[in-house]
Amino acid sequence: MPRVLVVEDDPHLVRALRINLEARAYTVEEATDGQTALRLLADRRPDVVLLDLGLPDMDGVDLVTAIRRGGRMPVIVLSARHMSEDKVRALDAGADDYVTKPFSMNELLARLRAATRRRQSTAEAETPTVVTTDTFTVDLVAKKVLRDGAAVRLTPTEWHLLEILVAHPGRLVSQRALLREVWGPTYQENTNYLRVYMAQLRRKLEADPAHPRYLITEAGMGYRFEP
Repeated sequence: MPRVLVVEDDPHLVRALRINLEARAYTVEEATDGQTALRLLADRRPDVVLLDLGLPDMDGVDLVTAIRRGGRMPVIVLSARHMSEDKVRALDAGADDYVTKPFSMNELLARLRAATRRRQSTAEAETPTVVTTDTFTVDLVAKKVLRDGAAVRLTPTEWHLLEILVAHPGRLVSQRALLREVWGPTYQENTNYLRVYMAQLRRKLEADPAHPRYLITEAGMGYRFEP
């Protein structure tokens, strides 16, 4: 089931959401303010966000805008603001749905299921099976890489890294997220692993590994595939 990021500073509501979501096999991450939410968005890569507009450190609408700049995961606003202007602002900023507090948990769960179904359908339609650059081609289904028409031999670890980056074109993938996905949660601080393997990938795929065009380092944050 999808990973849900709950951005809410009411501990009682957070607890209720966690109990109900985990009972349905969702993975739940929590943030009580906007800055924590932004960090978890980069680090945990949630599939859907449940967001309260009344955050202690920033306007929830601004957070919706930031989320929409960085990805296309569904955002469901949970808010006690009943005015139509607030709903319009949130929806115009990129929110997918708006649920007014107090709400029925069954209604929220139904809206969550609908949002994740729509996102899955969109992702399946959008995700290419073959990614082509001027230098190399990645076939995500066949798990093959060609450079100048010749097959490139990648280790399983190199392939896994490349697959994650290519599947999220233009999007920053944090160091911790890559380490967790490829090596497991106990390796989240071993950033030297990433430096070694990314250097190997660049030598195999980039025309000028010292000045990469496609496999970009965002210093101190992570890596990005620029198509």
